Amino acid sequence: MTSLFFLVLLSSPILTRNVEANPNYREALSKSLLFFQGQRSGRLPRDQQVSWRVSSGLSDGSTAHVHPETVLHVDLTGGYYDAGDNIKFNFPMAFTTTMLSWSTLEYGKRMGPELKNARENIRWGTDYLLKCARATPGKLYVGVGDPNVDHKCWERPEDMDTPRTVYSVSSSNPGSDVAAETAAALAAASMVFRKADPKYSRLLLATAKNVMQFAIQYRGAYSDSLSSSVCPFYCSYSGYKDELMWGAAWLLRATNNPYYENLIKSLGGGDQPDIFSWDNKYAGAYVLLSRRALLNKDSNFEQYKQAAENFMCKILPNSPSSSTQYTQGGLMYKLPQSNLQYVTAITFLLTTYAKYMKAMRHTFDCGSSVIVPNALLTVSKQQVDYILGENPIKMSYMVGFGQSFPKRIHHRASSLPSHALLSKPLGCNGGFQSFYSQNPNPNVLTGAIVGGPNQSDGYPDQRDDYSHSEPATYINAAFVGPLAYFASGRSA
Repeated sequence: MTSLFFLVLLSSPILTRNVEANPNYREALSKSLLFFQGQRSGRLPRDQQVSWRVSSGLSDGSTAHVHPETVLHVDLTGGYYDAGDNIKFNFPMAFTTTMLSWSTLEYGKRMGPELKNARENIRWGTDYLLKCARATPGKLYVGVGDPNVDHKCWERPEDMDTPRTVYSVSSSNPGSDVAAETAAALAAASMVFRKADPKYSRLLLATAKNVMQFAIQYRGAYSDSLSSSVCPFYCSYSGYKDELMWGAAWLLRATNNPYYENLIKSLGGGDQPDIFSWDNKYAGAYVLLSRRALLNKDSNFEQYKQAAENFMCKILPNSPSSSTQYTQGGLMYKLPQSNLQYVTAITFLLTTYAKYMKAMRHTFDCGSSVIVPNALLTVSKQQVDYILGENPIKMSYMVGFGQSFPKRIHHRASSLPSHALLSKPLGCNGGFQSFYSQNPNPNVLTGAIVGGPNQSDGYPDQRDDYSHSEPATYINAAFVGPLAYFASGRSA
């Protein structure tokens, strides 16, 4: 039965196309990590390789209202711009940092010289998140910049003249979702630095515990507290229970403290999704917790292993309970807007669960079909290869990788003249001539993965088509793990 189902999977038209494809995964891994340098906010270091970017957002935090009548300078410099704009949204930034950390924890030994770069990217995120968590007692800062104003402008981050409004959550304006995700990021990163920088690791973990306690004690969705400042951009559509489970799962892995196990149990069963993203963390939490059931043989976590396997059955093509569409060219297709964010995140879970399965020689059932680890890895590799150019139009969706890749990405800094070439500020409207131009972006944002093709495997490569042409940190962060896995010579 095992071999039968694996053959059925391979004989699917979705999967036969690219089984033998072998893009240069190590080059893709290197470029996927370099991308984050192009998204940096704050004072850039001397070893900055993406040289067309310079320091920006150096006054971030200066308008923070510590008390209703008091404006006090808080240092909120640093962190990452989430996508093609100049806003720092902490909810997706924290998820990005969590996924980079998870990638490094699972696959760091396979990264070779790229491990150093992965750690640097994580630290650029956690240095900022630590500031947000520690600057003002009783507050967690969760974003900088007014998105509604910023999105009306097309200007370089170095030229920003839009309000750098500071947003926060507190006991009276709770944000359990963003707080628990921040705790997850800090806890996951604390394990990355446990041996490399023990002092920093302890600071990360202590802060993670405090932020998680805040998330638990003052429950509420940050979307309700901050409304139009975060919606519709990064609304917490799935609520905050998934983040509480996710944050507790990370703190459990970092501390082994039964307090977090009891918290997870108190939350009850979660949803049974067929998606994983910066918003909906259930599937990620299930896979993370299933690690304890599989690798530690802890029967207390059996229900999460079952939930993780139910998720896999919803993703695999030809599974009796599959609820996942695939394009004619073989790409997993979840939602029209920035579909590759779901592809990379789900591919991370497929790869990682297969890794756990292989370690324990484990199989599971989807209906009457027995699933072996290679069934997951075949789908995972096919998604990775598709993104790297093994698709009907031979387009790599990673900028700067392969012969053909997106040239007109929806990204302000990439599409406008480099500050090094034109130091004169362009102003809010000064960049729209470049926005509407059909010329390729002057600055190549190497390693950026865009939103991806449409349901028909087509890609128009238009700057104003942000659903398909905009890159984002969280698309890349989830892709790092699978790239490291296949770069190390592992294959389905």
